[in-house]
Amino acid sequence: MAEHAVHPAYPVGLRLSGRRVVVVGGGQVAQRRLPALIAAGADIVLVSPSATASVEAMADAGEIRWERRAYAEGDLTDTWYALIASDDTAANDAASAEAERTRTWCVRSDDADAATAWTPATGRSEDITVAVLTTDGQGGRDPRHSAAVRDAIVEGLRDGTLAAPHHRTRTPGVALVGGGPGDPDLITVRGRRLLAEADVVIADRLGPRDLLDELPPHVEVIDAAKIPYGRYMAQEAINNALIEHAKAGKAVVRLKGGDPFVFGRGMEEAQALAAEGIACTVVPGISSSISVPGAAGIPVTHRGVAHEFTVVSGHVAPDDERSLVDWAAVARLRGTLVLLMAVDKIGAIARALIAHGKDPGTPVALVQEGTTAAQRRVDATLATVGERAEAEDVRPPAVIVIGDVVAVGTAGTGSSAE
Repeated sequence: MAEHAVHPAYPVGLRLSGRRVVVVGGGQVAQRRLPALIAAGADIVLVSPSATASVEAMADAGEIRWERRAYAEGDLTDTWYALIASDDTAANDAASAEAERTRTWCVRSDDADAATAWTPATGRSEDITVAVLTTDGQGGRDPRHSAAVRDAIVEGLRDGTLAAPHHRTRTPGVALVGGGPGDPDLITVRGRRLLAEADVVIADRLGPRDLLDELPPHVEVIDAAKIPYGRYMAQEAINNALIEHAKAGKAVVRLKGGDPFVFGRGMEEAQALAAEGIACTVVPGISSSISVPGAAGIPVTHRGVAHEFTVVSGHVAPDDERSLVDWAAVARLRGTLVLLMAVDKIGAIARALIAHGKDPGTPVALVQEGTTAAQRRVDATLATVGERAEAEDVRPPAVIVIGDVVAVGTAGTGSSAE
């Protein structure tokens, strides 16, 4: 259609909830486009003799109605929107001609210029939908450019580098955000977006500190560092700070290392907020218990080596009456043992495991500052790990991996072997 070279497409958002949409063809194009139409609440009819396994599963689940036949004249009657995507050119021509006659908005995968509408490159970030249409400078479409622009915008919205302030009143509350193991790129998309929108950030020492430098100047950052044997902000004081700022109408992010509920005391904070009637959102984070070993080349499970892995807090020694760990049971496990917060107790833990029957020659790896530029790995055995940790001056934060999987992977950069 020559007019495309002169007149650009007019962008519009179609509201298809409960309205008839016909899809002609059940191949890869339909497989990509159907999920968005289903999410829009459309009443979808698929007309196609065959379909991909994924499209067939949508029909089996009742998300679409599938008429197992070729397109026929009249299929677009009372249709609001049509997607023509079969591998039968003649059927596509007939369907798009019917769409033109019946004034049905219609996209066509094999010949965009024969359609009455174009599908933009779309992406979503929370409650925002980004739709991009570009041209090649001569009026024709440039889908790759559209996709690249869409990706850049969506990524900016997700990671907070492209921030659009909310002009409607925001509901104050607290987000407990797991920041991941330390590398700022390993925070979740949602966590990074909430961080970018925060008025107040209460941050742990083990959270991704580099992200704090990206916050706007008006954001108040409160140090809730719990440095071992050093400065300590009591949990009650942290809870009170969360409550105080939330009640002042602020959007508060509690930035924690790893995942909020993996030895992160996140539930204590959530319970304190609930008691005050304050809305709380929990954003899971990548736990250091699996990510740090992975970054050091150690899989916590491996076929034929370990069918299980157990994560244990080592902040209390085995002979301490406060310990809740059944070390005798742990020693009998044949899989991988991952210890968190155990650097200063590893000697006592190793002795307890050996005393309960664990092989003294079991491989052990200590990974300090995992996923960061300062990451280093020290290898030992269960019999030597206490001395090795002290001799190599291993300091927290460090994740300790015990089991045969330690010998499966390759030692990470900066590792020190026994």
